[in-house]
Amino acid sequence: MRKEGKTPISPDALAALVRLKEGNRRYVDNLSTLNITDSNRRALAVGQQPFAVVLGCSDSRVPTEVVFDQGLGELFVIRVAGNIVQPSQIGSVEFAAQNFGTRLVVVLGHTQCGAIQATLEELQQPAENQSRNIASIVSCIRPSVEGLLGTDMSRDDLIYNAVRENVRYSVSALQHGSEIIEDLVDNDGLLIVGAEYSLDSGLVEFFVNEPAEA
Repeated sequence: MRKEGKTPISPDALAALVRLKEGNRRYVDNLSTLNITDSNRRALAVGQQPFAVVLGCSDSRVPTEVVFDQGLGELFVIRVAGNIVQPSQIGSVEFAAQNFGTRLVVVLGHTQCGAIQATLEELQQPAENQSRNIASIVSCIRPSVEGLLGTDMSRDDLIYNAVRENVRYSVSALQHGSEIIEDLVDNDGLLIVGAEYSLDSGLVEFFVNEPAEA
């Protein structure tokens, strides 16, 4: 049931976003504070309380906890090629938000994404006998990038814009992917933002739904 008007963004979501930005800055500056010990691991055996959910790409060059300088139990990470949104990813977000009270969700794309490049190549020149499983990833990314084809952009600009459009598409898919998430956004201050990680600089740039307060 939707309340009158829209609930302000949760303070927990804003604080979590600041925490991620600070962690990424430490990572970029080579000032990581990660220190995983036996006691850390054992303490988490009784439960977890992640302060943010991150839906990111499976790319081995973008290890989520490292990029944000966060330790065990601090992030609820969902990784899939192309940071696509399907029922299992939506369900994972629902699970974290409902069970742990997590109020920040980040869709994290990255520069030079192989899944994005593969999708663009498939749309420009369809491959023969493509794996139906890879084809399912391409079909998820396709709606976000096909409108960019046929433009005068260089290949680098095409990939750059395609990565960002795919992040925007995934943010929208999460926001409208279930009644549970819509209710959490409207009535409990859940914040869903989109960001891009630079393989060159290590910096994460938030560019979708970033609140001015953070």
